[in-house]
Amino acid sequence: MDGTLLEIAPTPDAVQVEESLKKLLLRVRDALDGAIALVSGRSLQQLDELFAPERWPAAGLHGLERRGADEHLQHAGLHAPALADARVALAELVRRSPGTLVEDKGRSLALHFRAVPGLESSLRREIRGIASQLGDDYHVLEGNRVFEVKPRAATKADAIRAFLAEPPFAGRRPMFIGDDVTDLDGFDAVERAGGISVAVGDRVQAQLRVASPRDVRALLADLAELRLTAQ
Repeated sequence: MDGTLLEIAPTPDAVQVEESLKKLLLRVRDALDGAIALVSGRSLQQLDELFAPERWPAAGLHGLERRGADEHLQHAGLHAPALADARVALAELVRRSPGTLVEDKGRSLALHFRAVPGLESSLRREIRGIASQLGDDYHVLEGNRVFEVKPRAATKADAIRAFLAEPPFAGRRPMFIGDDVTDLDGFDAVERAGGISVAVGDRVQAQLRVASPRDVRALLADLAELRLTAQ
């Protein structure tokens, strides 16, 4: 979502979803007979709050949680108590690194450093040390000025494959749109399924490229219009 449907905000809490985007997604859903899902690093709870009153089929926390079109919830990975020591260590790291902030997602912890990009190397070294204390079940996922400690149990690709195995997605040619290295496994999943990968901006490579979230909205609007015209 961030950097794909919406411009990236200075902090995660600063993001807002305009009514025009909510209406666009409803048009796309109608055009595709319901076959649209959100796949995000944000939690399902955050997605529901941002896109209220709609509850979309969605995968949150980079695939660690997923809700199908039938509202069935699935979770992967270890429970939050396994991150207790990492929470303490990250809180201390943030205290020593003004301009950084921790986003506690329950099953994962994200360290944002958008305001202090010069600290990237030192923060990477420290957060990898913190993650190593959790054992092989956890790793550090690197994104656009964010490092996230998360379980290895699931990925965005796993979530995409699960969507493609159930209605209303089964049997369709998928398209996945993303802007960051955290989306690369999703690109690979849709390409292997005969679908189309679309990169936003120039951080990552995909089959197609658009420049910005504004172009993503234009692409979705065109897709909806073509589908509705053809029906």
